[in-house]
Amino acid sequence: MKNVSYVFWYGLAVCGVVVLWGIVTPEHLKSTTSNATAFISARFGWYYLLIIMLMLAFCVYLIFSRFNHIKLGKEDEKPEFSLVSWFAMLFSAGMGMGLVFWTTAEPISHAFISSPVSEEGSSQAIKESLQFSFFHWGIHAWAVYALVALVLAYFKFHKGYPGLISATLTPIFGRKLMEGMAGKIIDTLAVVATVVGVAATLGFGSAQINEGLAFLFQTPTNYGVQLTILIVSTLLFIFSAWSGVSKGIKYLSNINMLLGFLLMLMLLIVGPTLYILNMFTDSLGSYITNFFNMSFRIAPLDEDGRTWIDGWTIFYWAWWISWSPFVGIFIARISRGRTIKEFMLGVLFVPSIVCFIFFAVFGVSALDLEQQGIAAISEYSMETATFAMLEQYPLGVVMSFVTLFVIAIFFITSADSATFVLGMLSTEGSLNPSGAVKIIWGVGLSAMAAIIVYFGGTQGLQNVLIIAAFPFSVIVLLMGYSFYKSANEEVMSKRQKKKMKQVS
Repeated sequence: MKNVSYVFWYGLAVCGVVVLWGIVTPEHLKSTTSNATAFISARFGWYYLLIIMLMLAFCVYLIFSRFNHIKLGKEDEKPEFSLVSWFAMLFSAGMGMGLVFWTTAEPISHAFISSPVSEEGSSQAIKESLQFSFFHWGIHAWAVYALVALVLAYFKFHKGYPGLISATLTPIFGRKLMEGMAGKIIDTLAVVATVVGVAATLGFGSAQINEGLAFLFQTPTNYGVQLTILIVSTLLFIFSAWSGVSKGIKYLSNINMLLGFLLMLMLLIVGPTLYILNMFTDSLGSYITNFFNMSFRIAPLDEDGRTWIDGWTIFYWAWWISWSPFVGIFIARISRGRTIKEFMLGVLFVPSIVCFIFFAVFGVSALDLEQQGIAAISEYSMETATFAMLEQYPLGVVMSFVTLFVIAIFFITSADSATFVLGMLSTEGSLNPSGAVKIIWGVGLSAMAAIIVYFGGTQGLQNVLIIAAFPFSVIVLLMGYSFYKSANEEVMSKRQKKKMKQVS
């Protein structure tokens, strides 16, 4: 395996220890991660809320700052992709299994199972359900991705640094330190965060495919079936990684994106169209009005409220941080040649609006069924909620099959892309990591997903995400500072040269 760095072995060792731990003593792993998560949530919930807002504030500042004209590439470089293609790829970065999983389950949960503020089942709880879904999937999430992607693109394409997380911190700590052991530890943290974030998504995906098959074909719903789904999917994306069928994956991604929009449009037409449009408009207004209140809400005197925040908001903020190396590298790669202002406007707002639309269509369609007494969607598991909702509408079986296909393809393409990113991070930033490296990471991802699902299901996924994201969050903050330091020096240097020219 050529160009393999110590990061490969360190990252593999950490992941191997977790997998082995889960095999030998799953209950001990479960209790340990539960205790660690409870400690982090109780002691550092405020930290997650503040740093995400700090990242968002920094991203908004960059739109209007003196850095907004800097190109993520050379000065005369044109964007590699057209605006339409760029927007489409940004959408594909955010429109994954997670979005398909939560668009129905989250609004239903907020409205009828565990409301963030109001009494479950009340009109206010139903209104708030979509508002908080927008909050969790809106610009806060994309600010994390945007910051990591911006810094990676700036140092890789504008400064010519290696495509590594550690390389972006060179302006703070120096090249010698970042090329040494400290840099290896930082890149290992990025690898572990990526493995956990993607493994969690694979866990959600395998559970939802299992529930979808059971709903449509009455197959069993148990760990054995989920494990089988993971194994089959692993073989498929390992074949893709080994054969290098990048065009095939690209075409599948584009087809899947079109199917996702087609599914959404079908449901918008056959569902409660006017109610969806009204709820979307009202929820968007509530999201904007209560933006800062939701952003800083920690409920110090309300134990139930704090439990809800830990289980939802803190979990999501950790998820976005753990996914940020993976999504950040992808967004950086497709954004070469764009100015910082254009980049931030596109990444923060376009995918957020798309997420809002999907949540409105799927979420409100489920809410309406529950309100009308047609179907108790809240009584189904989170994995089954989407299929249970679709069943009640015309063309429900067709839409369920399309949903299952969309989830399966996102499962494969996400894992395939993740193996490339992990390979890149563990081979000194190589843009062409070997097939063997990608295959090993593919097996590692699936093994991690299998163990996490085995010892804790959805809660186990949440626990590991929060733990993995905690140390990497510090790295993201340092990346932001490193970019500011380097960009500020660049702008000041240009101004100095301009003054000298004017004087001479």
